[in-house]
Amino acid sequence: MTSNLSKFYKKTRAERLAQLHEEGFLSSDSLKLIEANTVLEETVANSLIENQIGQFPLPMGVALNFIVDGKDIVVPMVVEEPSVIAACSNGAKFMRPLGGFKTTVKERGLIGQIIISDLEDFEQAKATILSHEQDIFELAKEAHPSIVARGGGLLSIEPRFIKNESGDIEFLTIHLIVDVKDAMGANIVNTLLEGTKNQINEWLGGNCLMSILSNYNDHSLVTSHCRVSFDDLATSDMDGETIAKRIVAATRYAKLDPYRAATHNKGIMNGIDSVLIATGNDTRAVAAGAHAFASRTGSYQSMSNWTINEQRELVGELTLPMPVGSVGGAISVLPLAKINQELLQLESAVDLAKAVVSVGLAQNFSALKALVSEGIQRGHMSLHAKSLAIHAGATGDEIDELANQLKNEKQMNSKRATELLITIRS
Repeated sequence: MTSNLSKFYKKTRAERLAQLHEEGFLSSDSLKLIEANTVLEETVANSLIENQIGQFPLPMGVALNFIVDGKDIVVPMVVEEPSVIAACSNGAKFMRPLGGFKTTVKERGLIGQIIISDLEDFEQAKATILSHEQDIFELAKEAHPSIVARGGGLLSIEPRFIKNESGDIEFLTIHLIVDVKDAMGANIVNTLLEGTKNQINEWLGGNCLMSILSNYNDHSLVTSHCRVSFDDLATSDMDGETIAKRIVAATRYAKLDPYRAATHNKGIMNGIDSVLIATGNDTRAVAAGAHAFASRTGSYQSMSNWTINEQRELVGELTLPMPVGSVGGAISVLPLAKINQELLQLESAVDLAKAVVSVGLAQNFSALKALVSEGIQRGHMSLHAKSLAIHAGATGDEIDELANQLKNEKQMNSKRATELLITIRS
């Protein structure tokens, strides 16, 4: 058995699978299962990744009840975790009476970095860049004329000094802020960087360490707001004002304690990641930027903010970098990504960004409300019981029957699920 498989990337999918089987990495049953799980054409799948051997299906559902900027949308979500979609739909339902989610987008620009070291006079280098601004715009236009023809391209140039641990300037970084229109834009930005960096380095006489897109896109911030009345927050055990105050306190705590902030923000990303996957976007890029933004003050904090206004309403706000796309790359070749854009009623990448941030806010509301009132587990139990039933091997009507029995058990675990399933089948 060896994983040193020569020219593996040149083989067809069938040949790759056969070789993995021959080497003992795949059993016959596993081989048949992978062979059967195909939705994309092989040429498409091969164009997206290297050494492609199959496709990994995940459940896709929809979150309901969303109104974003006055428009009803249905939100597609691809996720394997129970309760995410239910919580998101439930959260959005609370916002409907007061108009749903209102969003703002000040700008949509991606950041490319050209990093220069070994400069004798950093201030002079910065002045040189500023004096050549128009030249850099022309170089960028020549590097990618098609994006300029579509109304995009280089928006602005921002030189920055980067200091080392001793407080001395060690690098000059030139940010190129680029409008990539409806694309995710990484290739567009990197093309502009390649087309400008050599001339910039020649002007400065330093050493160009690298040029690369930044995933901390604070020039593509999207804000979503929502309101919930105290009356709608009330439960049989707790009045709405108390729940609102506890949600505000929970958010305050997440701003002070990074151990809590990590879990608080993970809940937000549960919703965001699910929509990004469903629409063919880059979850890793968005997550990197979101968590960097949560650390912008020097400490890692809650991404969301919840307050109470004079109208006795709980007010939510979430601002995040959201450099998503609606065209190009995987988006254009994944059939379900295009269908999911239809569900979202998208007209542009900005529409998608607004919806995604609103989903994160709805997800956060549901999690916080559950945590500060009945506790998070009660809401999870029904879906968790179904997951355990499926894991135990239940099928068809057995799933609901076993799940209902598990919910009445003192201990809900895989062992008890298996025992109950045996009883059901006897």
